[in-house]
Amino acid sequence: MKHIIVGTAGHVDHGKTALIEALTGFSGDSLDEEKRRGITIDLSFSHMKNSDTNVAFIDVPGHEKLLKNMVAGAFGFDACMVVVDANEGLMPQTIEHLDILNLLHVENIIVVLTKSDLADADTISKRRREIDEHIKNLSNLRIYDLCETSIYSEQSIKKLKDILFSLPSVQRDSDGPFRYYVDRSFSLSGIGQVVTGTILEGEIKVGDKIFAPETKSEYKIKNLQVHDEDVIKASISQRTAINIQGNSKRPLKKGTLLCKKGFMKGFNSVDVWFKSTNGHEIRHGTTSQVFIGTKQVEAKILLLETELSSEEGFATLHFKEKIFLMHNELFILSNAGRIIGGGRVLNPIKDPLKKRVKLDLLNALKNDDFKSAFSLLCSVHKKGFGLISSNQRFGLSHKDAIALAKTLKSVFVDNKELVIYPIKIKNDLENMIRQIYEKNEYALLSPNSLSIKLKWASTGLLQSVLDKLCEENFLVYENGIYKNASVEIKNIDTHVEENIYQILKKSSFTPDAPYNIYDSLDIDRKIGDSALKKLTKSQKVVRLTHNLFVEAKALSQITIRMREIASNNGYIDISNFRKYYNFSRKYLVAYLDYLDNFSDIKKEDNRRYII
Repeated sequence: MKHIIVGTAGHVDHGKTALIEALTGFSGDSLDEEKRRGITIDLSFSHMKNSDTNVAFIDVPGHEKLLKNMVAGAFGFDACMVVVDANEGLMPQTIEHLDILNLLHVENIIVVLTKSDLADADTISKRRREIDEHIKNLSNLRIYDLCETSIYSEQSIKKLKDILFSLPSVQRDSDGPFRYYVDRSFSLSGIGQVVTGTILEGEIKVGDKIFAPETKSEYKIKNLQVHDEDVIKASISQRTAINIQGNSKRPLKKGTLLCKKGFMKGFNSVDVWFKSTNGHEIRHGTTSQVFIGTKQVEAKILLLETELSSEEGFATLHFKEKIFLMHNELFILSNAGRIIGGGRVLNPIKDPLKKRVKLDLLNALKNDDFKSAFSLLCSVHKKGFGLISSNQRFGLSHKDAIALAKTLKSVFVDNKELVIYPIKIKNDLENMIRQIYEKNEYALLSPNSLSIKLKWASTGLLQSVLDKLCEENFLVYENGIYKNASVEIKNIDTHVEENIYQILKKSSFTPDAPYNIYDSLDIDRKIGDSALKKLTKSQKVVRLTHNLFVEAKALSQITIRMREIASNNGYIDISNFRKYYNFSRKYLVAYLDYLDNFSDIKKEDNRRYII
């Protein structure tokens, strides 16, 4: 079945509510009624359907609710029904509604001249001309149809129904991860918390887990419903009720974003393109109410191309809290309850860019020139530009982002770790690795061990550089390890074991943690762990804790001294142990715990006694 979401707009008393009732038989959205009916609720406040199409209406009965509800609903609108009294014509509130629809790119507009039975033919003809001329000036809107109705004329209502059922559904990309703003939230006896809203992207299924990034709360989906019916799965553009279960006892607020965990990052500022309405000018540094989805937040507007004022351009919105937004997400700006403009998010991820570079980036993003955006970001991020957030940042899947990255010149693309590097970095990295092997000719490293030293470098990038050094006969690859080609090591395992043992022996009672030893030897962690296991198995080394290995003879010596301390003082604890050995607490506790392995040692509280 085709699902169409239609918003309503219009001046107060122009007949919206009566028209909706004539179309659907539903006169309002009573939350009490919805609660009595359980989870079977009219998700979009009212709807009508025929054999193959369901039309859901989001009615906005008043100016304040227009800002708080319609702006949110318009993210999922396929069209909007603009109601105009045939006698009164376009009123200031109607014009403001149309401005909002234009800012939110709700393309298909059905204009309904209500109470047409009370207007003569000349008046109706005049209204048609006025409306047509006004909407022509709104570049993002088009009149899908303009019809006259009367709630007392069944024929006019049937004609409007046919028009509504013929509306095309807006094709939206459903490949992205699930995203949804809560527009209502309530609890039902025996059911639990229920939220409603429109799925903006992706899909969800019963049993899935969803995440509220603003509160870091995770929820499990117990049940889903789309237009009075329980469903297993709900998809993009469907108004959906979600029965959720989670650890948080706090009800989700209107405006809460729900998404898949790990796909959205929050920032206190975003870069946008804005455009004012009706000749308003946006002043640099002004504070405005920003409506995004069902969320209403305050933001300071910093213009990027002037420090005075402008009717349109690039700007940065600064919020008092972290906001989780998407590339191309639409927003509305309001001051003192009046709409002053709107726009779309270009860069939802904060970058430390100079203004000139930022403007170049925003210009590329505004024109969906992602290739130029990738090139610019790659040149700025000298040590790699990550694509892990490509959906949030560009509206691109990882697959599409990687495919685009591969069309760039002079870059290295790590498909697995989703990073683009300027090709020049490979030369820098090659020199760094050469220096390691020249400084320590017995270095035995792998891409993984090098990535610990060089945290900015992905294993794929390191692998490509190591392979190049092998081709140049500087390195030799053997069993996952790269060694110096000019140095002969007869048995790598034996060589590593002996080096680690000598370091542990030299450090006596206070050895370093294994990873520090590996780092000092420039050896791979895997081969180091294997060597320590063999040393422990041969009893040359004893493991006291997870990251504390002590040479066996040193351990024997310190054990004898601990017994002497206990015998001379009547007991041993951290305090009197430290008088003889000024070790850090880590070593003192580990050695005292080791004493507990002996049958003649008794522990009481934190003291050990010889019995």
